Amino acid sequence: MTAEQARAWGAEGDHSPLMNNYGSPPRLFVRGQGAEVFDADGTSYVDFLCGIAVTGLGHAHPAITAAITAQAAKLTHTSNLFANEHQAPVAECLSRLIDGGSGQVLFQNSGAEANEAAIKLVRKYQGRGRHGVVSALRSFHGRTMAALAATGQPEKHEPYQPLPEGFRHVVWNDLDEFERSLVPEVGGVILESVQGEGGVNPARDDYLQGVRKLCDERGILLIMDEVQTGMGRTGRWFGFQHAGIVPDVVTMAKGIANGMPVGAVWARDEVAAAFGPGDHGSTYGGQALALSAARATLTELEAIDAPALAQRLEGVFRHHLEALPGVDHVRGRGLLLGVELNDEGRAGRSGAEIARACLDKGMICSGVTPTALRLAPPYVISDQQIEYGVGVLADVLADHGGDH
Repeated sequence: MTAEQARAWGAEGDHSPLMNNYGSPPRLFVRGQGAEVFDADGTSYVDFLCGIAVTGLGHAHPAITAAITAQAAKLTHTSNLFANEHQAPVAECLSRLIDGGSGQVLFQNSGAEANEAAIKLVRKYQGRGRHGVVSALRSFHGRTMAALAATGQPEKHEPYQPLPEGFRHVVWNDLDEFERSLVPEVGGVILESVQGEGGVNPARDDYLQGVRKLCDERGILLIMDEVQTGMGRTGRWFGFQHAGIVPDVVTMAKGIANGMPVGAVWARDEVAAAFGPGDHGSTYGGQALALSAARATLTELEAIDAPALAQRLEGVFRHHLEALPGVDHVRGRGLLLGVELNDEGRAGRSGAEIARACLDKGMICSGVTPTALRLAPPYVISDQQIEYGVGVLADVLADHGGDH
């Protein structure tokens, strides 16, 4: 980061006014357009991450910009003591995309908040004595306390012990172990259709079908965490739809509003009815400015048929990526892909180091595991931009020089 960028970030000398949760940022971005972003020096980068599966329509999309601008000039916030014009249309659209139109929606501000609300909803519905929740090892559900307890990454738990009780973690895609975990106090299950932060690990369709069957047999509620996988990203509107199941509860965020902070919990009517006035709330959740962006985003995603685009672009990515000598295999679905690197490609480097080298050459991705990269590009990315970005990765994988 240049001195000018550091000043813009707020870092003067040895002190920054910002806490160090995210480390020292390697770039300060000031502008975006479509599938590109630009730093303070005017350098452009092709965006293969889109804010971690958020800006699916790309940066500075004109329809989203127009919606936010118009709403900001009219009404931004009233609290949930009152309704606004966007709440019902956005909720109706999400319900229609999930299961054809039934169920009810509670708006939140983020994926972690959506999962926190969903866990509370399940516990309220099931009552005392059935408070247990099963999730998967290597899962990620957020950093609030219950969502963190549900997250199947023990290394993230340790600094915050003791966490809320009642959470059990099982091996991913292992139906037998899952069944063994269903002790009488278990009232809920929370799973991702593709583990995003855990390494881009897709759930097998037969696994989700088996989980749904066991939950039905034992009166357990199934929460599908679609925070990273929703809004068409996997090639269906929601990742669980590949398995042909319908959950009891669905959590969403990230791609709903193309960068505005919106989360949501959908639940079938019987489950949603467990929440009454005062059981859960959010000052900002579902406020007018954020939902104006969500409404415009959902309209655009349907207009471009985002799931079909994700399927087509997955084929383009796989065609180019699987031909690279440094790539072992590509996993994932749609436009949420994990690129597993072989020893030759890594050349002693971690996934994070390779992602940083890609950034230095003009392509944004993330090192999701020590041996893999995560790609979550926008639907508006062109075939030419894909070729350029994959070319950057090819150059980085071929470069075995430096200190490694």
